[in-house]
Amino acid sequence: MKHLPKHARPRWRYLAVGIETWPDARLDRESFQRALWYAAQNLLGDPGSADADCSLVRFRRVEGAAEAIVRVRRDEVETGRAALACVDAVDGDPVGVRVRGVSGTIRACEESYLHADGGVGDERDAVFRGDSVRVSDRGRTADVATATGFVGAAETDLSVERSESTDT
Repeated sequence: MKHLPKHARPRWRYLAVGIETWPDARLDRESFQRALWYAAQNLLGDPGSADADCSLVRFRRVEGAAEAIVRVRRDEVETGRAALACVDAVDGDPVGVRVRGVSGTIRACEESYLHADGGVGDERDAVFRGDSVRVSDRGRTADVATATGFVGAAETDLSVERSESTDT
């Protein structure tokens, strides 16, 4: 089978996507792709989702966050972004999805928009609402582990727990 001539091949754009979720969420490549397909189909219908052809090209997960590259047809970038905006949960776990940028090649997309900080950093002890808690640090924000699940908190909501030393 012969290849199509260059002028007849489909043209693609690549969306760099940042994904945030709770540290204990189950998030993998297949579940995110399925959630994206369902969101595109619900928003655009069968013909619209086929035109956009949203496909996951790359996926990398770190604790509490992930990043991905989603391929869409060149003329369907805005509909692809809209479909990504409709993804609010993956396998029942809430997620936040943000398009970091758009590029014409996978390589340029990775170099320009991916591998940035954004995952969960170190865990530390802090005081939240008067209680001593364990938090997963995300820089200026943190995920606070409570009895009912995680709570997102700003750095101003937390105070550093100080251990009392016994200097004599």
